[in-house]
Amino acid sequence: MSDELRKTAITPATHTTPPAKFSHGVKKGNILQVAGQVGFLPAVEGRAPTPAGPTLREQTLQTLANVRAVLEAGGASWEDVLMLRVYLTDTGHFAEMNEIYNAYFEEQGLKEAPAARTTVYVGLPKGLLIEIDALAVLG
Repeated sequence: MSDELRKTAITPATHTTPPAKFSHGVKKGNILQVAGQVGFLPAVEGRAPTPAGPTLREQTLQTLANVRAVLEAGGASWEDVLMLRVYLTDTGHFAEMNEIYNAYFEEQGLKEAPAARTTVYVGLPKGLLIEIDALAVLG
């Protein structure tokens, strides 16, 4: 198998080693799948993962920063993202998340917004309000 088609795990320096057998991102050829990211602050050795704060805004912005860190570690940018999947723990957060999301991507200056899907998912660890994953195609 050529190096180009080898599957490569992606773990940015800002992230901890995953607690189970998965990767923060996986790249194969020009495809990069970013695993579900949450609003944990950048990793500090010896300290348990810490949420960016209790609010949806704090956690959404940190979650997007964490997705971006995996993208960049894999050689991608927001322009390469085809699809984002957003998981919220509360249906009451849809409007606020959309406002935060729209403002964030406007600041990024994206030419075209990625396709997106938002759903409610109640299986996140206690205190976490949002999870986002991404699919990117480089080149």
